[in-house]
Amino acid sequence: MRIAVIPGDGIGKDVTAEAVKVVRAVCDVFGSRVDLEMLPWGADYYLQRGVTIPPDGYAMLRDQFEAIYIGALGDPRVADHRHAREILLGIRFELDLYVNYRPVRLLDERLCPLKGRRIEDVNFVVFRENTEGLYVSIGGRFKTGTEDEIGIQEELNTYKGVRRIVGHAFEFASANKLRRVCMADKSNAMAEGHALWQRVFRELAPRYPGVEARHLYIDALALLMIQDPSQFDVIVTNNMFGDIITDLGAALQGGLGLAASGNLHPGRTSMFEPVHGSAPPLAGKNVANPMAAILSAALMLEYLGLKNEAAAIDAAVKHAVAGGHGTKEIGGNLGTRETGDYITGVIQKHKA
Repeated sequence: MRIAVIPGDGIGKDVTAEAVKVVRAVCDVFGSRVDLEMLPWGADYYLQRGVTIPPDGYAMLRDQFEAIYIGALGDPRVADHRHAREILLGIRFELDLYVNYRPVRLLDERLCPLKGRRIEDVNFVVFRENTEGLYVSIGGRFKTGTEDEIGIQEELNTYKGVRRIVGHAFEFASANKLRRVCMADKSNAMAEGHALWQRVFRELAPRYPGVEARHLYIDALALLMIQDPSQFDVIVTNNMFGDIITDLGAALQGGLGLAASGNLHPGRTSMFEPVHGSAPPLAGKNVANPMAAILSAALMLEYLGLKNEAAAIDAAVKHAVAGGHGTKEIGGNLGTRETGDYITGVIQKHKA
């Protein structure tokens, strides 16, 4: 089983090193065979070679690897962020990774900014459509730099694209015995494109009689995520709305340092990454929280069918969080490497 690893830029390199350490440890404990192949793509590669990714890079990822793991991308030396866009968005679009999967789980009550919330109150998943919407770059700018400048950005919604992400949300809920799927749009203001979401949701909901189907406008959903997150099991929405509310979800679970994600095409090569950015000023200082990166690796192993290994990583991270064995972000006093070492040690006790 081959996994392409792209540490990327900034703290991406730091946290990826810890995720790789943990993956190797858990595979050693369970006797699993996973080959991790490092790829140098990132700002340094782009600045040295003038290309972000080799011409055959996307095909190589699709044909030669079962999964792709990315640390973080972004570097101030590349002011237009071209390399980050071409790697991240390029992989998403070229491999048709239409499902953005973001679990929102509170690992310890003291990390939630909301008063009186229990662990079970913050436990839901968000499925964000990942290949359409406002992020497909339909539009342009005219009379740039003048007082008459115009910027146009159009949103793309297709029946196929909406149907497969909404269908995935219902399938996930049904397979995992979750009771509720909530679809969020803004059809009261964006009547044409979001009417398509309404149509698809109404078509699919009756096929899952054991799942409660609910519709909310995105602003109402954001309000209710703060007032009472316990009412959600599965949320499905479009690309931009999903991008926003998943960061809100990350706040509920204790910050971006605990937020993991997957970019999936079920049954095909898929990509996994922590939600946080590259934070270049913190790179190499041994202060970044590697838990999101480690939890993203757990999502990857679960996707690859290594469920025991994934569960062991999840349990080890939860144990570390509960005991404050981590970086300052979770109330600990460990560095990046020491946090990875602690989680690795917890996992290795399975073998002892």
